[in-house]
Amino acid sequence: MIVRKTAAELEKMRRSGLLVFQVLQKLKEMSAEGVSTMDLEVAAEKMIADAGAKPAFKGYYVPAAGEAFKFVLCTSVNSEIVHGMPNAKRLLRKGDIVSIDTGVKLDGYYGDSAITVPIGEVSQQTERLLKVTQEALELAIDRVRAGNRLFDVCGTVEQHVKDNGFSVVREYVGHGIGTQLHEEPQVPNYVDRKNENPRLKAGMVLAVEPMVNAGRPEAVVMKDKGRRSPKMAPIRRTLSIASRSRKTGRGF
Repeated sequence: MIVRKTAAELEKMRRSGLLVFQVLQKLKEMSAEGVSTMDLEVAAEKMIADAGAKPAFKGYYVPAAGEAFKFVLCTSVNSEIVHGMPNAKRLLRKGDIVSIDTGVKLDGYYGDSAITVPIGEVSQQTERLLKVTQEALELAIDRVRAGNRLFDVCGTVEQHVKDNGFSVVREYVGHGIGTQLHEEPQVPNYVDRKNENPRLKAGMVLAVEPMVNAGRPEAVVMKDKGRRSPKMAPIRRTLSIASRSRKTGRGF
């Protein structure tokens, strides 16, 4: 069931989203050659605690892994898609791209977002990958408005990515969000006619997450429970739907 939020609930989610934005901006500034992904983890955990919030990911039970996630961040470098684990020995190098994914729970409501950061100068293909992913997100955001259908969002991402010679990850999707980290509906980056295609309505909140590969869409599960593919770039934004248009910004 898709849960629509009240104005008061949306305000709480805005505050959660704003904290996530602030954490990610700090980590973006920190991300540089020689910094470890564990350095990012430590900084994020402190910021979240100082704000009186709880990390959304740490302690979250992952059925596929058979255990709870142990970190505040997912830090995925280069070919790692999602769920990469912070590691003191994983030093960022020039030419890398690092996806930093985090969430918080504040006053009972979740915020969830992700960014992909280039480390120094990157290849032309990587620059193009990041550009196309950002464009796909912006096009999707434009479709997140009352009256449209979910497939309008999903299909926009898929088409833009295909038109630019890349592929979308199919194993992992965006989602609704609220008092639970993952709520209905699922928001894939492609149109699957087997899925439901609900009309978007005021009060719905979606975490839209383009995940774009510089290669084939398949993913491989690694021993560290992370997922890998050719070099890829995920970006996520959480958006609420107003009565006549989308609502977005720093907090969403």
